[in-house]
This record gives sequence, C-alpha cells and structure tokens, in this order.
Amino acid sequence: MGNPRVLRHVQRGLSRRSRAAGRASSPLAGSESPHAGEVPDLEAMRRAVQSFLEASGLSLEDPELVDTPARVAEAWARHFLDGYGRNPDAVLAERIPVPESSRGELVVVTGLRFHSMCPHHLLPVEGRAHIAYVPGDWVVGFGRLAALLDTWAHRLILQEQLARGVARSLARALESPGAACILEAHQACLRVRGEEQRDAVTHAEAYEGVLRKDGMLRRELWARITAAGGAW
Repeated sequence: MGNPRVLRHVQRGLSRRSRAAGRASSPLAGSESPHAGEVPDLEAMRRAVQSFLEASGLSLEDPELVDTPARVAEAWARHFLDGYGRNPDAVLAERIPVPESSRGELVVVTGLRFHSMCPHHLLPVEGRAHIAYVPGDWVVGFGRLAALLDTWAHRLILQEQLARGVARSLARALESPGAACILEAHQACLRVRGEEQRDAVTHAEAYEGVLRKDGMLRRELWARITAAGGAW
C-alpha cells in the first residue's frame, strides 16, 4: 500500500507551499495558472499508479515495487506538477526600480537548465533556456528568471507553450517593452519511441514586444546565445 508516512509528509509540504504561494500572490493581473493553490491528492495518485502497474501485469508483491506507487506520487507532485501551484506573477513580484540610465538595455541569462513532461506521452523533456527582457521601469533578480522557468516547465506543457508562457509573463509582470525565451531540448518521446531520433534537439522561440522584430536588440540577444555555446 506504499508508505503512508511519506505521503503525509509530502502532503504537508505541498500544503505549506500552496499557502505561501497564496500569501505571495501579486496584484498584477492574469496569472495564467488555473490550478494555482490546488494541492495534489497524493493518495489518489498512489492508487492510480498502483492500478497502472497491476494493469501492466506486474505484481506489487515484488519487493522493488512495494513502495513504487508512493514514490511516483511524490516525484510527480514535487518535481513535475508543482508548477501548477505557483503563480508566475507572484514569482516576479519582488521587482526593483530601474535607474533611468539603464532603461532599454537588454538583460540576458543563457544556459538555464530545465526539465518538464510532454503532455502527449508523459515522457521527460530536458533542456536549456535562454531568457531575455528589456527593462521598462522594473527588473528582478536573476534567480527569479530561473524560478519563472520552473513555474512553467513543471507542468504538462508543450515546448512551444513553455517558451510563450515565460516570455509573456516577463512582458506582463515587469511591464517590459520586449521579452524572449529560446528553448533547446531533448524530447524523450522523440528519442526513445517512434522514429527514435536519439540525437534530435528540438527548438522553440517566443518573443514579445520590440524583440518580435529582427532589429539590433534581437541580434544582440542571439550574439550572446552564440557566445555562450549556441545550440545544445
């Protein structure tokens, strides 16, 4: 039946995280997070995994599988679906005023690692993100950009939607005149099933505002990405 102490421990941790996310909610409109504040039902998840394993012809009496349903429920709740409990605007709520002399200059962070899950086959996606924005009145700490990436990545989401969610959140929450998110990833659903293209790297780009156009700022962004190592 799994380890009930593990389930209770994870449930309490998720409940605290959910309450903290609610207290940190931003006055900025449009979180794009319809499940924010909801806590996964770990016991129901455990039962579902157990049913899946049994339907696959496996025995839960196998000592290696006894606690697998509880471990899988914990892993999914903590690491793969926890983005639904976070509000992208709240992640960027701690904003810092920009000096007048710095407005319009490009802020870029390259090589941010991320993992996600493909919504079509529930198989993992791993990759790198390059995130940029043009400050208007506000900037945020670089760590907030990594947190924003995880907020979107830790959902069942397509790579294209992930890039779009990050770029739109930056543009909206920071009132930025331009934002971008460029993703390079290894998709397990492409590498280990179907055509089994094990060397394939998938790319997705999303731009907002002034970075939608091929101008000086966009060329500067790609120059920085190339200097940091380019593709995967």
